Amino acid sequence: MSFSDAMAAQPKKIIIDTDPGIDDAMAIFVALQSPEVEVIGLTTIYGNVYTTLATTNALHLLEVAGRTDIPVAEGSHVSITNNKKLRIADFVHGKDGLGNQNFPPPKGKPIEQSAAKFLIEQAKLYPGKVTVVALGPLTNIALAIQRDPAFSKNIGQIVLLGGAFLVNGNVNPASEANIFGDPDAADIVFTSGADVVAVGINVTHQVVFTDADREKLSRSDGKFAQYLCKILDVYFSYHHDAYNIKGVYLHDPATILAAADPSLMTYTEGVVRVQTSGITKGLTILYNKQKRFGEVTEWTDKPTVKVAVTADAPTLVKLVMERLMDS
Repeated sequence: MSFSDAMAAQPKKIIIDTDPGIDDAMAIFVALQSPEVEVIGLTTIYGNVYTTLATTNALHLLEVAGRTDIPVAEGSHVSITNNKKLRIADFVHGKDGLGNQNFPPPKGKPIEQSAAKFLIEQAKLYPGKVTVVALGPLTNIALAIQRDPAFSKNIGQIVLLGGAFLVNGNVNPASEANIFGDPDAADIVFTSGADVVAVGINVTHQVVFTDADREKLSRSDGKFAQYLCKILDVYFSYHHDAYNIKGVYLHDPATILAAADPSLMTYTEGVVRVQTSGITKGLTILYNKQKRFGEVTEWTDKPTVKVAVTADAPTLVKLVMERLMDS
């Protein structure tokens, strides 16, 4: 479906499960500027920051955007196995998750419902019509699956940023950060039977927002462009040091745009399982169906998911730029 067809159709209802996060901020702004989607809620999770701060940041970003009509539901503070020792990537995004700008606290409050309850309720209200775009560890989505046997059928689609299919991870050579954050939850989501699309760092590392793009953004008088140029310093420094590239990876915005228009990526399909312990904890393994194994394995008779294999990087970057500058 082309972008014009997507726009002619009803916008897709999306809930963004997020741990803001600098590229989460970009993704939320891009979503709010995308006519193909209607953001019906944000749910929060730990990852780039702890959950409490993720909620504060989500409320703050909606205030910046003038969209305080969108509800924020606070998510889990612990992993699905109740592990309280979480990996928090504040060294990538700043102590406050938003480039160490120390913005004033938002006026808004999260709704009473937890993230998992909100996800279950919205999927029931609009069966088959809600897409969850998961930009952090998958705890909230796994909780919804565990608590409501109908959730996997009610939810339209789960588009998740996670995994490192056939490339090194970004936490260690085996693991990508979101899957590593809660590998047990990820395995529950991948084997749930829901319509799952995984966008891994094997594709998001092709989507680079360069120093030159940032320069162009800073010359725009778009409100989102101006805001992001304030917070991007820490994120750029981290990428310069860790990856030796003159730019940053657009993990979250690329995932949002793929949820809005799936034709921006190509996909393969197979069973994905997650290693939940040991040296390769968080490893995502796709069974590519090239061989029919004689043995019964942990992949046998499990539902398949789609995994992104290529991305139209130039179009993705162009769309991110256009939507942030036109604000």
